[in-house]
Amino acid sequence: MEGFFVEVAVVRVKAQVMDGENMRRALYRLSHEITERNKGVKDVVLIGIRTRGVPLAQRLAELIKEHEGAEVPVGTLDITFYRDDLTLISPQPVVHRSDVPFDINEKKVVLVDDVLYTGRTVRAALDALIDLGRPSRIQLAVLIDRGHRELPIRADFIGKNVPTSQKEAIRVKLKECDGEDRVIIEELDERI
Repeated sequence: MEGFFVEVAVVRVKAQVMDGENMRRALYRLSHEITERNKGVKDVVLIGIRTRGVPLAQRLAELIKEHEGAEVPVGTLDITFYRDDLTLISPQPVVHRSDVPFDINEKKVVLVDDVLYTGRTVRAALDALIDLGRPSRIQLAVLIDRGHRELPIRADFIGKNVPTSQKEAIRVKLKECDGEDRVIIEELDERI
């Protein structure tokens, strides 16, 4: 195969942003901020954006239960059909079920996700959420805000701001999904 070459892009870990203890502390702080801003947990519900937003929402609910003594309902939101890049992802994207087993009308909904980047995932989540009902308020909680917004969306609750370049990616690893808790910055290292 004369003249044939393959360009390979290698992803390398550039830095660890959070370990398990840092994540626990950030989520603990977020749980308190959510209850303080909402003056308690009356009418508050947490809805995790699939995939890693779901276990984060469940952890927040557990922490809120510990310090408020009250259960906060947790739902799961799948945004696959609401994405504006659906055709770019795959010819046949994998669709999961949303599971919001409670009425969101007149509730204070806290959407939970792992990383806020362009804002497009949150825009899709808002569309999916509005199809389920009319909350009195929608707030956004993210573990990491990395900047680079393409839409006018901001988080109400942020675990950590991590400025990144466009060549970098934030990878949130959770015990529930990945067997470990940590947040890392990966960098695309292009090679030929």
